[in-house]
Amino acid sequence: MTKCYVLPAILLASIAFIAPASAEEFPSRPITWVVPFAPGGITDTTSRVVAEEMSKALGQSVLIDNRAGAGGTVGTEQVARSKPDGYTMIYGTQGTMAANVSLRKSLPYDPLTSFLPVHLVGESPNLFVAYAGAPYNSVADFIAYAKANPGKVTFASSGVGTATHLVAELFKTVAGIDMLHVPYKGSAPALNDLIAGRVDVMFDYPVSVGPHVEAGKLKVLATTAPERLRNTPGVPTMAELGLKDMTTQSWSSILVPAGTPAPVVDRLAAAAHAALTSERVRDHFEKFGTRPMMQQKAEMIPFIEAEIARWGDVITRAKLEKQ
Repeated sequence: MTKCYVLPAILLASIAFIAPASAEEFPSRPITWVVPFAPGGITDTTSRVVAEEMSKALGQSVLIDNRAGAGGTVGTEQVARSKPDGYTMIYGTQGTMAANVSLRKSLPYDPLTSFLPVHLVGESPNLFVAYAGAPYNSVADFIAYAKANPGKVTFASSGVGTATHLVAELFKTVAGIDMLHVPYKGSAPALNDLIAGRVDVMFDYPVSVGPHVEAGKLKVLATTAPERLRNTPGVPTMAELGLKDMTTQSWSSILVPAGTPAPVVDRLAAAAHAALTSERVRDHFEKFGTRPMMQQKAEMIPFIEAEIARWGDVITRAKLEKQ
């Protein structure tokens, strides 16, 4: 009888010994960070510089996997259904983790229950840009032009429900104007058409529009930042121009599927924190007016809840049809 109980006891002791060791050994292979948008925009450039620094902290590669579609919903859903082992993360944004709650008829994931928050990444303002030959050189000029040409003014975005879309919808409400939305699959094709004058204006990030502004292909009318940006000191903020409700910054985050073990989430959060406090990431962010965000894990939940409410209100006021 004694032998019947000794063996299971030994096995249980072995399992108890091995379990914490395996958690400590995470990660033992590369990690995939899904970015649910096309390459070339701020989501892509930001994720890559952060991923490289996280790789150093983890001792394993963090690989970017661009899976665009349906305003970020496609890639986000795929991660929600992934194995909760820490080897698949999602790049969450105000679009995928906040606005889509109100914008989508049927969202195949829940930002608050399908994922565990790991770390916020950064918040970045938008620049309000027009093509070089546009007949307006200020926000006041543009508003007057839009009111004089109702139904004819267009704005581009990197996709329905993305920050570049919703900031423009907010602008329509605040400025009391009408604009036609022209969505694209990513920032790059949208900017190409803007440069060519096929659309009138766009809200996009400094990292995306900067090179085109420097080349004289686009002109900047204003920024949504709370204060003027270091690289564009001559560009006024929307608040300076009397549009205080247009002070807004887009944000990004790291999340993993619900059920991921707490020690694994802790390990990823520590690596993200190390990356965001590294000199390289801080220099990269500062160059484009992005501010690192230090909230992690449970601290992120109230922030995401507030963003769901804020952008839900914008969508309601803009009377956007659910997709």
